Amino acid sequence: MYPHGELAGLEVYKTALRRRIAARRVECAVAAEGAMRPLLWLDRAVVLWRKIRPFARLATIPLALLLKRTLLPRVGFFTTLLRWTPAIFSAGRALNALRRQPQR
Repeated sequence: MYPHGELAGLEVYKTALRRRIAARRVECAVAAEGAMRPLLWLDRAVVLWRKIRPFARLATIPLALLLKRTLLPRVGFFTTLLRWTPAIFSAGRALNALRRQPQR
């Protein structure tokens, strides 16, 4: 079939090709890890938010009142935000209920 010299050359080429493939696999794995890092942070933040969301809802109004009295006594925006907070939560609950309804 092939002379011995060509087989040896093909073996050297095959070994070099396998090394390049292995190196590229490592490069791709490192690049994928770097690309996934922000998504992992986001995933952790979502999990943390789901854990503290019930407590955050309960603590919103008392914390807002405390901040208003201590840090921002004369800021009109904060007062307006406090006034609209119940309506915003109600609208959020209504949108969430609409989202959970089955599609027709």
